[in-house]
Amino acid sequence: MTDTREKLQALRQSVGRVIRGKEDVIDFVIAALLARGHVLLEDVPGVGKTTLAQALARSLNLTFSRIQFTSDTLPSDVIGVSLWRAEKGEFEFLPGPIFTNVLLADEINRATPKTQAALLEAMNERTVTVDKTRYRLREPFLVLATQNPVEYLGTYQLPESQLDRFLMRLHLGYPAPDEELALLARGGVEEELEAVRPVLGSDEVVELQAEVRRVRVAEPLLRYLLELVQRTRKHPSLALGVSTRGALSLQRAAQALALLEGRDYAIPDDVVRAAVPVMAHRVILSGSDGSGASQSEAERAIIQEIVATTPVPW
Repeated sequence: MTDTREKLQALRQSVGRVIRGKEDVIDFVIAALLARGHVLLEDVPGVGKTTLAQALARSLNLTFSRIQFTSDTLPSDVIGVSLWRAEKGEFEFLPGPIFTNVLLADEINRATPKTQAALLEAMNERTVTVDKTRYRLREPFLVLATQNPVEYLGTYQLPESQLDRFLMRLHLGYPAPDEELALLARGGVEEELEAVRPVLGSDEVVELQAEVRRVRVAEPLLRYLLELVQRTRKHPSLALGVSTRGALSLQRAAQALALLEGRDYAIPDDVVRAAVPVMAHRVILSGSDGSGASQSEAERAIIQEIVATTPVPW
């Protein structure tokens, strides 16, 4: 376990040299990767979302692809296309950018629902089906999707089925004033990003993902986790609570955070820490349209209230 903690600490430090002052966000993104989940980064442009994805991929020696979603982006632009090769007398599949380890789906809510749906199979099953042929994606596979919560023109709201595929929804936010001043003095992060060297390999990441599944979660902690989920289903301000998939996601996130701290067992603090990132985007407020920055803040506030009023098991 000491070796695991040292590896993960090296990964934290590697990404943290580029994304400074955002230790919690870095931990959550690493935890999502370890839990074999995906992340929705809901934030305004220009705060380092692309840089975060690139720094993580470089630190792990993983392949990286970026898709800039627009209203005319087609499913084939994401998953690839089959072309007829006359000289061979057969179709040849040309893989799209989704065949990578780390996929940055930039401004995903600008894509049409049909194109958004092209990601569902890949995110859930890690496969892509084209012309009745199923192709397996590389491991590890992480989707980092971004959306601007304060922009509505030309966007399509992500449906609940799509949101439920994201293990966490995170907010990077503006850097602290001293960090932003240092960033301006350095003239950006390009040099730091270019200097990033791998600290782990893809095989080691897959091994760490297997370790997450072995992290112990005691029955009282499972009951506490389930109580949090059930309270979202009974809350008077919520029209829709957290699903069973959401409960499983909260468990996996808590296990991943425990491993990140060098433990082979989860504690209530792991569940509490994961609760807002994992559950807030899975609930729907009563009488809401499900969109907007204030909407996200209200969802987070309700989850925080539920956590604060639910007794911990020990």
